[in-house]
Amino acid sequence: MLTGTGGQGLILASIILAEAAVNDGKNVVQTQSYGPEARGGASMAGVIIDIDNIDYPLVTRPDVLLAMSKASYRKYLPAVPAGGLVIVDSTFVDGPYSSDHRVIHIPITDLAREKLGRGLVANIVALGVVNGAAGLVKKQVLAASVLERVPKGSEQLNLRALELGETLYV
Repeated sequence: MLTGTGGQGLILASIILAEAAVNDGKNVVQTQSYGPEARGGASMAGVIIDIDNIDYPLVTRPDVLLAMSKASYRKYLPAVPAGGLVIVDSTFVDGPYSSDHRVIHIPITDLAREKLGRGLVANIVALGVVNGAAGLVKKQVLAASVLERVPKGSEQLNLRALELGETLYV
């Protein structure tokens, strides 16, 4: 489950992840919901990835939660089973963090700005963190999906963002 606010690019990140999972030979369902605001409202994208058939298309008990806003952290954390992986963008989500979950807190948006010069690619940095921490799809398959979906002319920046994210979860 990728959550935050509208304008952070999490719907795009979920589509990239879903396409990568399909290209990695897995069964996938991707869903999304967002508030009525164009930017700044609540945003949630669910991606179910499985090698078996998927019986129900909505994420109800996510194994992995990405929270890129404090409101989304509070709203969706209760759905994550104890011991589940929770990744928070500490640029926007300060502690205290749950002790019932495996929490990784990284200033994703701040690092996108500092290391890449563009906070706009924080969604792809976050995608790299999620995949690096959870091992959902092969790195090269995810990179190929990023190249297919990001705006033309931004491919190299987004690949650097993905690579940055993959190194941050450790």
